[in-house]
Amino acid sequence: MKYVIIGGVAGGASAAARLKRIQEDAEIVIFEKGEYISYANCGLPYYIGNAIEDRRKLFVQTPVSFGNRYDADVRTLNEVIAIDRVRKVVMVKNLRNGKEYEESYDCLLLSPGAKPVVPKLPGIDLPHIYTLRNVPDCDHIKQRALEQLRDGAAVVIVGGGFIGLEMAENLHRIGYKVTIIEKSPHVLAPLDVPMAVIVQKHLCDNGVTVKTNCSLTGFKEDEGRLMVCTDGQEELPCDMAILSIGVRPNTELAQNCGLKIGESGGVLVDEYLRTSDEYIYAVGDVVEFTHPVTGKPYCNFLAGPANAQARIAAMNMVYPESVRYSGSVATAIAKIFDLTAASTGLNERQLQKLGMPYQTLITHPWPHANYYPGGEQIHMKLNFNPENGRVLGAQAVGRQYVDKQIDVISLLLKHEGTIFDMINSEHAYAPPYGSAKSPVMFAGMVAENIMAHLMNPIQAEELDQLLDQAEDIQLVDVRDIQEYKTGTIAHAENYPLDELRELMEDLDPNKKTVVFCEVGMRGYVAARILMQSGFTEIYNLIGGMKTYRLIGKHNRG
Repeated sequence: MKYVIIGGVAGGASAAARLKRIQEDAEIVIFEKGEYISYANCGLPYYIGNAIEDRRKLFVQTPVSFGNRYDADVRTLNEVIAIDRVRKVVMVKNLRNGKEYEESYDCLLLSPGAKPVVPKLPGIDLPHIYTLRNVPDCDHIKQRALEQLRDGAAVVIVGGGFIGLEMAENLHRIGYKVTIIEKSPHVLAPLDVPMAVIVQKHLCDNGVTVKTNCSLTGFKEDEGRLMVCTDGQEELPCDMAILSIGVRPNTELAQNCGLKIGESGGVLVDEYLRTSDEYIYAVGDVVEFTHPVTGKPYCNFLAGPANAQARIAAMNMVYPESVRYSGSVATAIAKIFDLTAASTGLNERQLQKLGMPYQTLITHPWPHANYYPGGEQIHMKLNFNPENGRVLGAQAVGRQYVDKQIDVISLLLKHEGTIFDMINSEHAYAPPYGSAKSPVMFAGMVAENIMAHLMNPIQAEELDQLLDQAEDIQLVDVRDIQEYKTGTIAHAENYPLDELRELMEDLDPNKKTVVFCEVGMRGYVAARILMQSGFTEIYNLIGGMKTYRLIGKHNRG
């Protein structure tokens, strides 16, 4: 059996290795138009920032070592330019000498990845405008960064996604003045506002300039420097610009040979990662599949799912329809200076666009026992279906143990898990490593309280709307007097939780009442006291003052 693979790295190289492990006599030919077959593309920003000093460590295998280990014919700098599905051959161009030739196949795997989005704007072809997708891109950025490094050296990063923020940190690390422009209201589109603003503040605290609601309009040169032009008529001088706007599936080959393209723009594959041609499979950034939560067509651009798909596709190429792919919930994570930001599943914007019912909550749990030294609260946001408790998405930001929480919730998402599964999840616990009630369990418990109507949540944005409209409400701050004096919400009165039972006679039980504390826990206890004491309309501010300080408009003190 002869297998031809188009593209290396996470998809193609992983599939080739799996193929050889399950079928030793397989004939495998890998075509890669670049020079490298297997490298750590997620590590490229860290090489630019010198966190990885040895360039050789980026390479998992060389073409020679990979070919020797897996008995594969690895042809780098050979670009597949066409596929003839009837004859079952690919047309290939040798980029070293320009010659073209054909190669036959019994079964074909497409893994051409994605292309960076490069908008057609004035000046886009000027020097020193880069994207980062592969090793040559990395080398060009690294060379330019070293050549221009001096006092006042500046870079503008267009786009505040995960890669853009990783580049911001790493270029700042080596001495660059970094400006991020982002056309959306906040950085990190997968995150909802309360989580994204934490990251944004951290970037600014570390010396990175962040300009949101700011769109790129073009580039020009002025006295030898590159000028980044924005829709606010501002021109940002820099020594280089990095486009981190996004990517699109590289479907040119698939389209030209007549394979079906899906609604979201990727190559349409079935549950076995088989395309509309039974002899052609596809994996990685190029494919479209069904989202496990929404049931809608979806493209995902992450290395983890690409590796998983490669293994499954290889099995099905040898043993057709033997292993199903369950899809991806887009679990992603990034290091941003001292913070970690991670997400999985759907955010509020996506849920609203799909018209799916959801409830959201914010918690600020300790990742391990708060009496054990060295701990620091993390910030978590959970989106769930209030009708059946199904988990829809989650986000977390913090300095430690963020990945642990998101990984657990990601697994639940893939298996249609609910908040009740979160409550019943079991975590390794000892004071240095966790809490008796893990952050995942705790978020599930808060969600259960909401579903059971033991607590009526109100979000910071909803409270601001009430205050903007001058609605007649009681705002009750149940923190201690010392906390209250450090600052509170406008018009709030202090009724410390431990004195609430004695003081609540001063409150009107028939008036809409919002209680709040620092993170939400004491607010919940206060709400339960008041709800069971004849108060008719009680709300607890989700995330408490810790969240409201970040996004609320009516802070006092």
